[in-house]
Amino acid sequence: MRDENQLPAAAAATLAGLRQSYQVSLEPLTLRDQQLQILQVDDLESLLGGRDPFADIESFPFWIKLWEAAVVLADFMASQPPQADGRVLELGAGLGVPGLAAAAAGHRVTLSDYEEQILDFQRVSAAASEVEERVEHLLLDWLNPPELPQYSMIIGAEILFREEFFQPLLGLLRHHLAPGGVVYLAHDIRRRSLHPFLTLAEEHFTIAMSRRRLTADDDEEHTVLLSRLTAK
Repeated sequence: MRDENQLPAAAAATLAGLRQSYQVSLEPLTLRDQQLQILQVDDLESLLGGRDPFADIESFPFWIKLWEAAVVLADFMASQPPQADGRVLELGAGLGVPGLAAAAAGHRVTLSDYEEQILDFQRVSAAASEVEERVEHLLLDWLNPPELPQYSMIIGAEILFREEFFQPLLGLLRHHLAPGGVVYLAHDIRRRSLHPFLTLAEEHFTIAMSRRRLTADDDEEHTVLLSRLTAK
């Protein structure tokens, strides 16, 4: 891992730019035998203003928080051996922790989201975690996606929160999952939109689910559903 003083020039400049808008710091995250450095917002509570992410889905900035579901998915990805020609796409990556964990495990990874500033958070974390050589960053609007290759694995944590995105997301999964590939999605069990999406997905995918429990820093226990989708 690198501390702030060891960042490459481009990442250091990106970090300086982000600090014009946010109070941020690099926070260590241990996953199995991996050590990552994740750029996070320090004054998160004041920035979110007490909004409930399970009720206020229209305006809640989901990308800015390190979700328990992302930690569960990252821990899972840390245990997955890379394929020789495999490529991983993380959708709605936000801070990018699952994808960065995959990169640390040796995967080639594309982290995607819909704003350049979100990608800047990922760029700093990738450099600080010393995985930037295995990570690409992609601006991706699900409603108007660019030309994309196919990926052996597509992953996402807490990306199912607006129903108008369900069909575009299914389109992305169907067209850009390589033959024999697999999708992994992780969501808090309280996320009400998960079941409607999986019901739609059942037409095209075989779905398996498992439960993972995680105790957060505030000692609250969270139950995360890890869904595995394979094309029929």
